[in-house]
Amino acid sequence: MSDIVTAAMLVIGDEILSGRTKDRNIGHLAEMMTAIGIDLKEVRIVADDEDAIVEALNAIRARYTYVFTTGGIGPTHDDITADAVAKAFGLPCEHDERAYAMLAENYAERGMDFTEARKRMARMPRGAVHIDNPVSIAPGFRIENVHVMAGVPSIFQAMLDNVVPGLKTGTRLISVSIHCPAGEGTIGGPLGEIQKQHPDTIIGSYPKYLDGKFWTELVVRARTPEALAPAEEAVRQMVARLTDSAAAI
Repeated sequence: MSDIVTAAMLVIGDEILSGRTKDRNIGHLAEMMTAIGIDLKEVRIVADDEDAIVEALNAIRARYTYVFTTGGIGPTHDDITADAVAKAFGLPCEHDERAYAMLAENYAERGMDFTEARKRMARMPRGAVHIDNPVSIAPGFRIENVHVMAGVPSIFQAMLDNVVPGLKTGTRLISVSIHCPAGEGTIGGPLGEIQKQHPDTIIGSYPKYLDGKFWTELVVRARTPEALAPAEEAVRQMVARLTDSAAAI
């Protein structure tokens, strides 16, 4: 469908994989994408390793409409995202003139030295477009369909707010939730048949446990009410049959 816009996320950082830092950006991006009709289809987490970043980025940027990366654009030696992204695109990574001037002015106003480490935050692939950073000045950047942003949640969120207005959006999914007293082992077969009969929908099954009892939340998603309604009705009829059968035993 031409109205489907997709995205992937590449989370970069040893600190995420080691557990020292708990990621807070995946959920925020997922919520934002869902709200504007973009399907977040994949999230990858990679270490601070240039080859791993290049490999992952090249795989997903060819597959999805947009890619969003977080982490690795700070001032330290292990902040290698800009270099890796430049390598993935076959471009030189260099100090961006405007970013360099912005950072130099900011540190001068604060009475701080513009050290070599801080200058690293002005580096990006040649020809990249700035993503403004209203929190700490140092910009992220966009190259083709790849948006490179900070890992600090407050900065990532502020950058994403500046990115979203320029994105192509798709038709938003609409959904309905249906309570099912049966477990997944009971509904797996008939629910799968309903999904086959309604290929324009996405039917999810989410097991729950409360007060010593298992039950299932069924969620039917579609892009039009016309697709959603018959699938919803089929699921409700299935649940009703299972409930009536259990009551008769």
